[in-house]
Amino acid sequence: MNSRIDQIPVYETRQVILRAQDYNLVKIALKRISNPLRFEIPNLRTLDFILEDDLWVIVDRSLNDIPVMAWNDFNDHPRTSLHENILCQKRIYHTHAHMIHDKAIEALQLVLGEKLNEDQNDIADNIFHLSL
Repeated sequence: MNSRIDQIPVYETRQVILRAQDYNLVKIALKRISNPLRFEIPNLRTLDFILEDDLWVIVDRSLNDIPVMAWNDFNDHPRTSLHENILCQKRIYHTHAHMIHDKAIEALQLVLGEKLNEDQNDIADNIFHLSL
């Protein structure tokens, strides 16, 4: 996805601070569930989140996965604690992308929280069955 996203014209690019909770949640999900990870964003019709180690993208699946918004260039090297926020680059590919930002981040937290909870339950079930 990284090479493809570089071929799409960017409407706006800015440096932003990403909350440590969101960054950590994605990193854990990528390690425990799947890498890359793709899921539909609830209540945002045809939009999907695609998460990779070095790139998070919201794409419109009805338009051949054209990006709407992306986060990349995560600067996590100077971090000494998990509670420290991350500086990254946010690319905006659509003029109205700012309207979905908060809903998308909320969906990220909700969906990944549910997926990680399911994964944890599966692990606990497997451990229980192995101990019998």
